[in-house]
Amino acid sequence: MFGKKKQPPIKSLVAHGSHIEGHYIFSEGLRVDGEVVGDIRANPDRPSILVISESASVTGVIQADHVIINGRVVGPVHAHELLELQPKANIEGDVSYKGLEMHQGALIAGRLIPLVGAGEKPTLQLAANND
Repeated sequence: MFGKKKQPPIKSLVAHGSHIEGHYIFSEGLRVDGEVVGDIRANPDRPSILVISESASVTGVIQADHVIINGRVVGPVHAHELLELQPKANIEGDVSYKGLEMHQGALIAGRLIPLVGAGEKPTLQLAANND
């Protein structure tokens, strides 16, 4: 699973107090502490991690390998490998994932769509289980 591999480094930051309008494409790792109105997509040719912090707000499509959310997202979320929903995550939109870790308090107003092949089951992990 993606979580057992070495994580790509977070090289980009949308700082608290920043407001970006438009689409944002990143490589490797991105942390969002501010506000983004537009899609955030990772370069599909490299492993990626996206962190949406507690103070962040994103309105648009989110797409990356490993997505960690603890802020507000309005729009669909696509985690090609692992989606981690922290206690203050608030998502209005459908979420698709291969693996899902959800903490108590996280909210989703949308559908949960596992990305699995025929005969596979999605990987679900309790947040309290730190194996």
